[in-house]
Amino acid sequence: MTIFRYAELARVVRNGFVESRHYGSVVVLAPDGTVALAAGVPDEPVLPRSTLKPVQALACRIAAGDELTGPALALAAGSHTGDDRHVEVVRTMLTGAGLTEDALGCPVDWPEDEPTRDRLIRAGGQRDRIRMNCSGKHAAMLVACVARSWSTHDYLDPDHPLQRETAAAVARLAGTPIAHHAVDGCGAPLFGLSLTGLARTFQALVTAPAGSDEALVAQAMRQHPEYVGGWNGHPNTNLMRALPGVLAKGGAEGVLAVAAPDGHAVAVKAIDGSPRATTAIALAALDAVGVPVGGADALRQVPVLGGGVPVGAVTAVIDWTPASSRTEAASPRTEKEES
Repeated sequence: MTIFRYAELARVVRNGFVESRHYGSVVVLAPDGTVALAAGVPDEPVLPRSTLKPVQALACRIAAGDELTGPALALAAGSHTGDDRHVEVVRTMLTGAGLTEDALGCPVDWPEDEPTRDRLIRAGGQRDRIRMNCSGKHAAMLVACVARSWSTHDYLDPDHPLQRETAAAVARLAGTPIAHHAVDGCGAPLFGLSLTGLARTFQALVTAPAGSDEALVAQAMRQHPEYVGGWNGHPNTNLMRALPGVLAKGGAEGVLAVAAPDGHAVAVKAIDGSPRATTAIALAALDAVGVPVGGADALRQVPVLGGGVPVGAVTAVIDWTPASSRTEAASPRTEKEES
C-alpha cells in the first residue's frame, strides 16, 4: 500500500509555498444513490468513529421511542463539547431512566469547550464521564436499555441486544455488510464501512419519510446543531448553521460525512487522520456536483497564520483522477503552488 492509491484532497499553502498536502478518499452520492464523483479508494473500509453516531442514535431512538427527542436525540448523535447545557441534558436523560452518572461506560475527560474547562480547573474540578464528548451517546444507550428492559451494566458488550440492533441498523442504512468490528475511543462497539457505505447512511437519514425514526434523528441534529457539537466554533455545528437543512457529523482520524437536503451525500477520509481540511473538502465535493454551498464560503478555507495574521490557507484541491491512472512514482514537487 502506498500513498499514491489515495487522491490529493487539500493543500496547506504559506506565503505561496505548498507546506503540506492531505491525501485520502472522498465520494459523492447523487440523490438516486449512484456515485456522482469519487476520488481515492472510496470502497476501502474505514473506521468511521463518531461519524456513525447518528446511526447509533437511530438504534437508541428505535428502542426508546419518544424518550429520545429534541436536544437529547441531537446529543445522542453528537460529540458535544461538555458545556453546562450539554451536561444538564445528559443528567436529565439519566435521571429519567432512573440512573446516575456512575452508569456511564465512557471514560472520564475534561470538557472540550475551553471556557468551561478553564472554569472547572480554576474551581478545582476533576475530569468526569459526563463531560466526555460521547456521554450523550452513552446516556441514550442507557435510556434505550431501560426502555426495553435490557441490562445496563454490560450495554457496551458487542453481544448486548442494543449493540446487535445497532449493528443491524448500520448494515441496513449502509446497504453493505459491516467490514470490520472494533472498539471506539469511548468504549462503544465500532463498525467499519466503506466511505460509499458511510455516505449511504447519511443519505438514508435525510431522505427518510417524515416522522420516521431516521427522519427524527436528522431533524433533531439540524434543529439543535449546538447539541451535536457546541456553541464555540465546533466545525459540525458551524456547517449546519451556515447551510440550514444540511446534516453533518465528523469523527476522529479525519472522517466526515455530510448530506444535503436534496439527497446528495458526501463522505471524506483524510488518510493522515487530520480533520483540519475535511469540512473544506466536503464543501468542495458538494460544489462540484452543483449543491449550493455559498452560505458556507467562510468554511471553505482554514487560515494559515504568520505572526497572528493570515499568510495563506488550507484549501481543498481534490484530484478526481481515478486511482488506476495515478502512478506510484513520486509526483514532481514544485514548492510553489501550482496554478
